[in-house]
Amino acid sequence: MRPFHYAFPVHDLKKTHHFYTTVLGCSVGRYDERWMDFDFFGHQLSAHLSKAPIESLAENPVDGDTIPVPHFGVILKADTWQSLIDRIEQHSVAFLIAPKIRFQGKPGEQGTFFINDPSGNTLEFKYFDDDELIFKTTL
Repeated sequence: MRPFHYAFPVHDLKKTHHFYTTVLGCSVGRYDERWMDFDFFGHQLSAHLSKAPIESLAENPVDGDTIPVPHFGVILKADTWQSLIDRIEQHSVAFLIAPKIRFQGKPGEQGTFFINDPSGNTLEFKYFDDDELIFKTTL
């Protein structure tokens, strides 16, 4: 699979740099005074300065939680997912939706949690015990 690229708005590059590098452990790629690229678990994120408000446009009920839309994220291995939870807790970042197992005993069972970056962009981090289950619809 090839890496994806996603460009998104942020309000402060210094806070964004700290969050994505120190809290999430991403490295920085190319950058300029108005944007910065991050290696987001092998994918390219481009944070672009914007004055426009960043807010959820909608919410959707999923397995007992209210999920903000839009959001983006990545599917990790279980041990990386847990290590990321530890990093987030060490930096006292609040969980929007705390780590949990969603769809227990059903197709698509997954570990998941949600956080917001300093600009209010919502990120979801997941893991599946078996990558074959990522798109599975029946047991």
